[in-house]
Amino acid sequence: MSSSIPLEVHLPWLGRTVPVHWEYHALLMFGVWFVLVPIGIVAVRFFKTRPQPWGTDKRGIGNLHPKLLCWTIHVFVLYGAIGLTLAGLGIALFVSGGFSGTLHAVWGIAAVLAGCLQVVSAWLRGSHGGRYGPGADPENPDTWHGDHFDMTPRRRWFEAWHKTAGYFAVLLALGAVITGLVQFWMPSIAIMLALLLPGLLLVFVVLEGKGLRHDTYHSVYGTHPDLPYNRQRGGR
Repeated sequence: MSSSIPLEVHLPWLGRTVPVHWEYHALLMFGVWFVLVPIGIVAVRFFKTRPQPWGTDKRGIGNLHPKLLCWTIHVFVLYGAIGLTLAGLGIALFVSGGFSGTLHAVWGIAAVLAGCLQVVSAWLRGSHGGRYGPGADPENPDTWHGDHFDMTPRRRWFEAWHKTAGYFAVLLALGAVITGLVQFWMPSIAIMLALLLPGLLLVFVVLEGKGLRHDTYHSVYGTHPDLPYNRQRGGR
């Protein structure tokens, strides 16, 4: 353990000095980035509804319905992950007296910023549209328009960023964990990381091999060749 790590912190509102348990910070951040975040990614990557010709009819169903559950898990798990990460970061900055400048701090803050940008990008993704979209008439294609349904440049750039930067954020978190272990050695975290990484690889390979990864546009809007994005892709 590095001698530069503070082992106690003074809490002025309590008028006392208390010991710092960095293992709690490590377990929180590890759990967030390598348990919660993978759950959110796996849910939306492999458990979307099987594509139908005209997409998924979401009218009159709740967020916990099987047709929507993967999206619900993705959104709420990742919002929760970012919230817990910000809490963990805030406590670490307070205990350390600000930004420490260590490699672990650099990697960690970079991961947190990347995660926050994922949330911001989701807010800017544009409208949905589609045959079963809010206010749409299933029999009138003129009412189906939306950024996602039409795959406007706004939606294309959102997907290009969101899908790519999400994995990049996890890589930054991996760098934070590794540099954190160098700074504050925890055999339990090292063992869990050594087991979890190949475990996640195996999960991705198995689910991919079973054909559970469906194209998002096909799952949401359908496979019919007359749909805008399917026409652009030659029916693919």
